[in-house]
Amino acid sequence: MPTSPLPILYSFRRCPYAMRARLAIAISGQPCELREVVLRDKPEALRLASPQATVPVLVLADSTVIDQSLDIMLWALRRNDPEQWLGSTTAALQDMLALVAQCDGPFKHHLDRYKYPNRHGLSDGLADRALGAEFLQLLQDKLATNGFLAGPQRQLADMAIAPFARQFAHTDPGWFAAQNWPALQAWLLQFEDSALYASVMDKYPPWEPSQEVVQFPA
Repeated sequence: MPTSPLPILYSFRRCPYAMRARLAIAISGQPCELREVVLRDKPEALRLASPQATVPVLVLADSTVIDQSLDIMLWALRRNDPEQWLGSTTAALQDMLALVAQCDGPFKHHLDRYKYPNRHGLSDGLADRALGAEFLQLLQDKLATNGFLAGPQRQLADMAIAPFARQFAHTDPGWFAAQNWPALQAWLLQFEDSALYASVMDKYPPWEPSQEVVQFPA
């Protein structure tokens, strides 16, 4: 449980779930204490905060624990949403959450099997690549129409989904570049080249209980 007056964010730099949480916290400007986790050697404080011990985990000053990445995004944005990532209406937010659910459900299922086929008893991930590509085609269609996934500017759906689309794209960059997805490819490049993305991808040493507090955003 926290000994800092700041909320404590347990994170892992490369994890797409943790990445999306950091993106929302960064844009909201909500200060947290960042604790970088080594997944093969998770600190006891993380296990005590959340028995599932997966990142990200946010522990608030009143000891409330938020251990789902999308819930952390919503927590931060409901405190401060300077770019209106939550949309202008309840219906707009619900549409974005429905798209994120497709990402977190079927698409993530196929992404895992495409990226790590041996872990799932597969000789290769090509069948799952083809199935995951159906979701990417949906993104391409939305981006070609709107510029972003839910309209003319980046919002919750873009920032919640981009880390996973990025992981899919980097599994076989040559294959991804050869697909007829110009809007998707440009959107992902814009995401990776953004100042916001750069600001959440700084490297930190693994957290130790004795170290000084690392404040995030920096």
